[in-house]
Amino acid sequence: MTTSDRTSAPDRTSDGPGAPDADGLLAEQLLRLTRRLHRIQKHHLEPVGITPAQSRLLRTVAHFGEPPRMADLAARLEVVPRAVTSLVDGLEAGDRVRRVPDPSNRRVIRIELTDAGRATLRELRSARRAAAEDILAPLTVDQREVLGGLLSALVDRGPESGC
Repeated sequence: MTTSDRTSAPDRTSDGPGAPDADGLLAEQLLRLTRRLHRIQKHHLEPVGITPAQSRLLRTVAHFGEPPRMADLAARLEVVPRAVTSLVDGLEAGDRVRRVPDPSNRRVIRIELTDAGRATLRELRSARRAAAEDILAPLTVDQREVLGGLLSALVDRGPESGC
C-alpha cells in the first residue's frame, strides 16, 4: 500500500462524516457472523432433514419436564401460535413429535417427542458441534475461551436491558 493509498483510505477510527463508529462496525460484524452461522448450521442440518426452526422447536420440546402445550412452545420460542402449529405439522409428518391429549383436560393438546424425535436430537447435537467447529476453526483454544466469556457477558444480560 502506498502512502497515497493509506491517506485516501477511510479512517475507521475517526468520528468524521461517513466514518463508521466502532460500535456500528462491531454490530455489522456480529450480524455478518450470525448470517454465516445460520448458513453453516443449515448446511449441517440438511442431511438430518430438518429446518433450523424445526430444530429449535424440537430442542425446546425436549427441555420441558412434561410434554408442553402449543401455547407453552409459542411463549418459549417468542413466536405466534400459528408458527408453532406449522412447525409441529412438519415434525409430526416426519414422526419426530406427536400430538397427545392432556390427561387432565382432553381439549388441551400437548406435544411429545417420539423415538425418532429423540434420535433426531442426537443427530442435531452432532450437526451443531460440526457447525460450531466450522465457525470456530480459525481460533485458538485461548481465543475460544475469551470469546465464550464475552458472549456470556452479552447473553446473560437480562431482558430488562432492552429489546
